[in-house]
Amino acid sequence: MGFKRHIPNLITSLNLLSGSIALIFAVKGNLVLAAIFVAAGIFFDFFDGLAARLLNVKSEVGLQLDSLADVVTSGVVPGIVMYQLLAKALPAGDGLGADWNSTAFDFHLKPFALIGLLIIVASAYRLAKFNVDDRQTDSFIGLPTPANALLILSLPLILTFQPGPIISGLLLNEWFLVGLTVVSCYLLNAELPLFALKFSDWSFKENKLRYFFILSCVVLIIFLKFISIPVIILLYVLLSMISNRKAIS
Repeated sequence: MGFKRHIPNLITSLNLLSGSIALIFAVKGNLVLAAIFVAAGIFFDFFDGLAARLLNVKSEVGLQLDSLADVVTSGVVPGIVMYQLLAKALPAGDGLGADWNSTAFDFHLKPFALIGLLIIVASAYRLAKFNVDDRQTDSFIGLPTPANALLILSLPLILTFQPGPIISGLLLNEWFLVGLTVVSCYLLNAELPLFALKFSDWSFKENKLRYFFILSCVVLIIFLKFISIPVIILLYVLLSMISNRKAIS
């Protein structure tokens, strides 16, 4: 097969590279550029699997590399972004907003904001489970890490490009962010079946849920712009739950 078998892993490496660049921007507090590079990483993440299927060159190494790249792009970066948002939301001074400072080691951090790093732990655990779970070939159990990353990274985009007193007050409320962190960690690892956007054929009857979801996404993006991202994630979960209930009944 020669070079052909390396193409999916090369695309996965671009995902990892994009995530690593996003991580640098996230640590430096440039959350918009972090979001842009995470989006690029997710783009490569979608196409590495597609390339592997088209070229018929799936491998165990590729599977593990894909998860390792996702840990960075869709796990570590969202966790750092949530830390940065919580640190920004917390009031200065004593209490929750208290800093740990060290002039000797030249650092300061807000201990309470470290709650945001739970997203990293939950994402890594979700990816580890995914690699050994043979139920997730045609659908997902729990929210995929790229979807969760988009949810978290949408917050700084909304704050930057669609600011408003109500939206900013909500998204920079420390308890809202803590609640979102807990919900995010739960959805990543919940025993919740979610449909995948994989088409076995193009018939409307077999794919009406997917077509409805895609059309809804387009409409929401046009009218809501970046605010559409959390709405789309919520719609994805709700449609999956409705679909599962109908299947059971």
